[in-house]
Amino acid sequence: MTFPLSAYAAGHAVLWGALCIGLVLGASTQLSRFCTMGALTDFFAYGGVARMLMWLLAIAVAAWGTHALVVFGFVDATKTLAWSSRFLWLSYLVGGLAFGFGMVLASGCPQRNLVRAGSGSLKALVTLLVTALAAQMALRGVFAVPRVEFLDAATLHLTSPQDLGSLLSPHLGSSPSAVRWGVILLLSAATVALLYRHRRTMDRTHFLGGIAVGLLVPLGLFLTGYMGFIPEHPETLEPVWMNTYSHRPELLTFAAPLAHSLDLLTLWSDRNNTVTYGVLVVLGVLLGSTVSSLLRKEFRFESFTSPKDTADHLLGAVLMGVGGVTAMGCSIGQGVSGLAMLSAGAVIAVAGIVLGSWGGFHFQSWQLERSS
Repeated sequence: MTFPLSAYAAGHAVLWGALCIGLVLGASTQLSRFCTMGALTDFFAYGGVARMLMWLLAIAVAAWGTHALVVFGFVDATKTLAWSSRFLWLSYLVGGLAFGFGMVLASGCPQRNLVRAGSGSLKALVTLLVTALAAQMALRGVFAVPRVEFLDAATLHLTSPQDLGSLLSPHLGSSPSAVRWGVILLLSAATVALLYRHRRTMDRTHFLGGIAVGLLVPLGLFLTGYMGFIPEHPETLEPVWMNTYSHRPELLTFAAPLAHSLDLLTLWSDRNNTVTYGVLVVLGVLLGSTVSSLLRKEFRFESFTSPKDTADHLLGAVLMGVGGVTAMGCSIGQGVSGLAMLSAGAVIAVAGIVLGSWGGFHFQSWQLERSS
C-alpha cells in the first residue's frame, strides 16, 4: 500500500511528523521519568519494578502497533534493519554490553540525557555531545575499523529475516505470522499479569509513559515506511524512503541520529548532509522536554559535582556512542523498537545491555564502598 503524496510532500511529511513525535516523546518521558537505565538500576538496587513495567508496557504496545502495520500491508518490514537477514550476533552482544555499562556511568541513555538536557542539565548536554562524537567515530572514524573488521566480520547470513517468527516457524510447524502473534500474545499476557500484580506500585504517569512511548514507535514506522515511501522516485525511478538516513523505514533510535545531528551542526553548508527523520526526533525530544520542564517548574541548571563525576560521564558517553552504533541501536532503538519488531538481534543486544548495566551498577557500588 502506498500513500498518494508527491516526493516533495512525502519528504516534508516525514520531517514535520518526526518533529511532532519528538515533541510528544520529550514531554511524556519528562513527565513519566521513562528511563531504561533507571528501570534496570531500580531493580538491581532494591527490586523496584515500576519503571521496569513501564518499559515492558511500551514494548507490548509497540509490538501490537508495528505488527498491525505489517499485517495490513502498510509497511514492508523486511526492508527495516530490525528484520535484516544479516545477523551481526557478536556486534549486537558486544555493543549492548558497552552501551549498558556506559549508560549507568552517564546517568541514563541518550534519550534520557536529551530529556535531562532539556530540563537544564549541563552535564547531560556535555554527555550528549561526547556520545555524538563517539558515535561518529564508530560510524566512520577510528572506532569503525575494529567494529567492521572484527565484530561485524562475525556475521551470519540468514536465508530469512531475523525476526523471531521467521526463525522459529520451521521448528514450530506454524507460519511466521502465527508465531509472531503468538509471541506478542504471550508478551501481552505477561505484561497485563505483572501490571495487575504490582498495580499498587504504579501510578498514572507510569502508564502514560509506557503507552506514549509504545504508540510513538509504530507511528514512526508508519511515517517513514508508509507516508514517506515513494515506489518510483521521479528522478531515480527507484523506490525510496524519503528523508531517512538509512534509506529504509525507521523506528525510534538515538545513538546514530545524535551523530547525524552533530554532522549537521558542524558541516551545515555541506550539501551532502541533510536533515533527516532521526535528527528531527532528537530535536523534538529536546524541545518537548524543555517545554514540559518549564510548565511543570522543574527546569533546573545542573553541572558536574566533581572530577570523578565528570570522568564517569565522559567514559559512559564514549561507551554509549560506540556501543549504540555497534549494537545497531540504543536502549530505545533495540530495547523498545527492536524488541517490538521481535528482532532476534534486538534480543541479543538487550541481553548485552542488561548485563552491561548490571556490571555498571556493581562497578559504581564498588566505587562508593571504596571511597567511604
